[in-house]
Amino acid sequence: MSPTRAEPDPARWRVLPVCLGVGFITTLDVSIVNVALPSIESSLRAGPTQLQLVVAGYTLAFGLALVPAGRLGDAGSRRTLFMVGLVGFALMSLASGLAPTDTWLGVARLLQGVSAGVLNPQVVGIIQQQFSGSERGRAFGAFGATIGVSTALGPLLGGLLIAAAGSAAGWRWVFLVNIPVVAVLLPFAWRLVPGPPPHAPGAGARRLDLVGLGLLGATTLAVMMPFVTTTGRGDDASRWWWLAAALAAGVGAAAWERRYQRRTGDAVLDPHVVGLGSFRNGALLGLAYFAGFTGLFLVITLYLQDELGYTPLQAGLVGTPFAVASGISAWFSGRWVARWGRQLVVGGLLVVLVGVVAADAVVRVLGDRPGAVGPALAAVLLVAGAGSGTVIAPNQTLTLSEVPVTRAGVAGSMLQLGQRIGSAVGISVVLAVYYGGLASGERAAHAAGRALVVTIALVAVALVVGLLDLRSRRAEDRRTRRANA
Repeated sequence: MSPTRAEPDPARWRVLPVCLGVGFITTLDVSIVNVALPSIESSLRAGPTQLQLVVAGYTLAFGLALVPAGRLGDAGSRRTLFMVGLVGFALMSLASGLAPTDTWLGVARLLQGVSAGVLNPQVVGIIQQQFSGSERGRAFGAFGATIGVSTALGPLLGGLLIAAAGSAAGWRWVFLVNIPVVAVLLPFAWRLVPGPPPHAPGAGARRLDLVGLGLLGATTLAVMMPFVTTTGRGDDASRWWWLAAALAAGVGAAAWERRYQRRTGDAVLDPHVVGLGSFRNGALLGLAYFAGFTGLFLVITLYLQDELGYTPLQAGLVGTPFAVASGISAWFSGRWVARWGRQLVVGGLLVVLVGVVAADAVVRVLGDRPGAVGPALAAVLLVAGAGSGTVIAPNQTLTLSEVPVTRAGVAGSMLQLGQRIGSAVGISVVLAVYYGGLASGERAAHAAGRALVVTIALVAVALVVGLLDLRSRRAEDRRTRRANA
């Protein structure tokens, strides 16, 4: 046996279901609430601003908490943050489900998003810390399957809960359903979540770059605000000034981080991580893919419910084949990524592209036939789901493959932050195109088709990034072989 190969430790695998459970519920809450908005509106007499806060507040707070939480986790507080985030998520889910007013619900959702943002970097850090080599690929494969399935199943589970409990109270169970899940996870997390590596360099003694964290938080807030606060109807053009603030904060953050790194060697944006081509390309690919991936389900759900009269449950069932196929292929992709690498991601993106193009064709050709469009969309989404499962998890594995364990939390949080920003941008653009088409008098099927073209373009961007990264990796392999010849 090689002296560098660790003995098998069953505890590594026992903690993985806890991590997957956390990934499932925190990602689920991004999409499950969408089908409940009409019920929330009528039950709490919520206005458009309050409803926007319920949806966007969670995503915004989720994104803002990621990098600081990842940094603190890397500094030795991973287990503590995991437990605090899990308890906080349960309490804020309870507060959301019992909310007496729309304002109460909006604030609870903000704090629920903070809890999710605290939890997720710890999950990625634990996987990086506990697994290596092919085992890490399998672990990230399971995690990627969980993210894909939870995102796609959100509308279906929300529809089931509303159908079972009724429109008046069903929306409350969209949030309360998290409580029993956390109740099961909590004792296992207390027992199984590991502390920091005992011999990690600088564990527990690293500087916290508070100014850098603040500037990065301001940049994140300013980037996400114009996208998460839009209804897609062109109602507030002044929100785009946030992007100017984002540029200023980003420039300030970059300047500060360079100076701080020279002075202390411990900046949040570690140049050794940001300078890795594998990390940069993977993060960009993830941003573009999540923009198209999330927007796909939004436009289909809106079209089926608002224009064709599908119930939330029926609309959710249309996306179920995507979730099933994505989960299965993601599970196997964890084993395939060690052999095929970036080729696996590129192949998956091609399959997704075929599925989304087919979805566009279905909507345009069968869009006026409610009885036919649902089953046809379910069939083509099955194809897209099979491809998606070989994109998310392998990309995460490849993106973090060269990142040191001591930087795993902040690197994973930066990767997930890109995914959250991508989702916000994709949703904003898709909504603008869809509602813009309806406002101009287009047929609903044509407006939905134009919105799907946006998702096609975003997936194509991810494919181009994947091809460029594949080319770069092959060139590096050739240089390595020549150097060793």
